[in-house]
Amino acid sequence: MSSTELEELRVKITDLDTHLLTFLAQRQQYTNQVAETKIKNHIPVRDQKREEKLLIRLIKEGNKHGLDAHYVTQLFHVIIEDSVLNQQALLAARANPGSSLPLNRVAFLGDKGSYSYLATQKYFSRRPGELLEIGCQSFLEIIKKVESNEADYAVLPIENTSSGSINEVYDQLQHTHLSIIGELTYPIKHALLVNQDTDVSKIKTLYAHPQVFAQCSHFLAELGNVEVKPCDSTSAAMLKVAEMQADDVAAMGSETGGKLYGLHAIQSNLANQKENHSRFFVVARKPVNVPLQVPAKTTLVMSTVQKSGALVEALMVLRDNKINMTKLESRPITGNPWEEMFYIDVEGNVQDGPMQQALEELQAMTRYFKVLGCYPNEEINPTKVAAVSALAD
Repeated sequence: MSSTELEELRVKITDLDTHLLTFLAQRQQYTNQVAETKIKNHIPVRDQKREEKLLIRLIKEGNKHGLDAHYVTQLFHVIIEDSVLNQQALLAARANPGSSLPLNRVAFLGDKGSYSYLATQKYFSRRPGELLEIGCQSFLEIIKKVESNEADYAVLPIENTSSGSINEVYDQLQHTHLSIIGELTYPIKHALLVNQDTDVSKIKTLYAHPQVFAQCSHFLAELGNVEVKPCDSTSAAMLKVAEMQADDVAAMGSETGGKLYGLHAIQSNLANQKENHSRFFVVARKPVNVPLQVPAKTTLVMSTVQKSGALVEALMVLRDNKINMTKLESRPITGNPWEEMFYIDVEGNVQDGPMQQALEELQAMTRYFKVLGCYPNEEINPTKVAAVSALAD
């Protein structure tokens, strides 16, 4: 094939890609119209039976065109997720008139390139208004920025699939009047970032956030005699390495973030757990109203009376009201040895009858009780379809 023929094919592919984007934009407009209908008729955002039928039909149609079933499924999982999130955002905006800001001032840990920075970009990409990023050096500073009205929102990492919960954030949430208004998960892919090409064996000093070191402990053990220097954030580590311009130092963090500092990766996928994700909370001064059509989560904190079985009794309240608990975290109460504060995530909306009943019962039977926030559930679990079965039907 000549270079001219290759270029002609590339032009045709580019033209098709442009048409694909046009069709996707049209599809998004239609799904927004669907959301309007759901608002008027109080219909839930997700209809997984319909999603299943849709995927089966698309797999069969794709098969006629020689497209692999798994390729079709993965492609439309992304399209459906985008549709669900857009519809949820539209419903949430209608339920909270006046909440949209022309400028969203958001406080987060670190600076450009940190995982909190990347998570902030992802979350507010679906929200109207410009984004003003406010990098901070500690979780306390982040909270204070919002409390003092220097920021409208804060993005806080709460847990990681590899290193577990971030206890300092839980402690901050207990003592602030801010409310959780949203959540998101962000994939964490640690890479070894350097200024210039060098062999891993030549690295003498590594800079990273302590959480990154914890998540990549197996990789660090294999490196051997390398000095590790903790930084306040992954962005601070990247900046340090970028300024040093040395061939024996490296930072550990996001490859995407590293590019913002002129760094490039010489090794990737460093985490102990390859499916590594961090969950973030978005907090603000006022709670949000989550429409009942939107799947919701509620996070609460409580301490039980000091008697045998008190925690079990509290959890039975959730079971009796058919409320699913997704997380239970305990933290020691400062100044009260051997006493615990319990943080609980549940699936449910505070406006729903069973949830209201459960919250009333829990408040009556606990020593301390506080709802930290009710917010849309943005973990969109893909509808499962067996591709082989779909083709066989």
